[in-house]
Amino acid sequence: MKREPFEVPPELRVLPRRSPSAHKGDFGRVLIVGGSYGMHGAPVLSAGAAFRSGAGLVTVALPRSIYPIAGPAELRATWRPLPESGAGALEASALPALLAAVAHADVVAVGPGLGSAAGTVALLHEFVPRIDKPLVLDADGLNAFADAPARIAGRRPATILTPHPGELARLTGQRPGDDDEARRLAALDLAMRAGAVVVLKGRRTVVSNGMESHANPTGNPGMATAGSGDVLTGCVAALLHALPDALLAARVAVFAHGRAGDLAAEELGEIGVTATDVCAKLPAALAAHAR
Repeated sequence: MKREPFEVPPELRVLPRRSPSAHKGDFGRVLIVGGSYGMHGAPVLSAGAAFRSGAGLVTVALPRSIYPIAGPAELRATWRPLPESGAGALEASALPALLAAVAHADVVAVGPGLGSAAGTVALLHEFVPRIDKPLVLDADGLNAFADAPARIAGRRPATILTPHPGELARLTGQRPGDDDEARRLAALDLAMRAGAVVVLKGRRTVVSNGMESHANPTGNPGMATAGSGDVLTGCVAALLHALPDALLAARVAVFAHGRAGDLAAEELGEIGVTATDVCAKLPAALAAHAR
């Protein structure tokens, strides 16, 4: 079905054009921390989306045992296999290696597929407050701080939280309503409490920094499929390096992610669109955001 594209608002046409003499280091080093036994695909999708959204280098830190499966699925990334528990989940002994990886990154994304093992949660409580780079916190990275968003508040580098309604409910103790105003208020409240930019995913995804909120017009029901959120995480991480303002980076990422989903549905139909289809359309969607 042919869709009339939403026009990119002028304030979102902000992506800089690339210099002919540019090199990969100019476009950001993204570190993705994710994966656990049975959930190796999530960080792979995030890594691919970061590349498709313009990142120059992407490193994935993950439990050692799943590296032989995940590594061949994303040949463009570099990998940091880390110490894990017997259940295939990251544990506290991975902290020194994670901090060393952060030192070489420009942006860090934490959460895709990490799981909720006790050792992983304990690790995140130590690791996340010590990340001194712009941060995207998603999925199990958010769940580790359930009922205590104040633990991630007050970071000086930019922080973007990307919850779906269930994850937001675990952070705040209250599930947002389904109407636009209830979702706007829920995102605004969490953004103020956490001192972060919040991307509340769903129909008309809301982006808020605690002072202003924006409902996104792009996207379609075909994107209600496993892995779409992981693709958004990678896109947000790449754009958090490309753009100086976290609210602006989140708004561009959400608009382009939804538009990529619209392009995929236009080509394939809404039924059967997958996260990899959305990821493949990100460059075309982002082209409309160039200055």
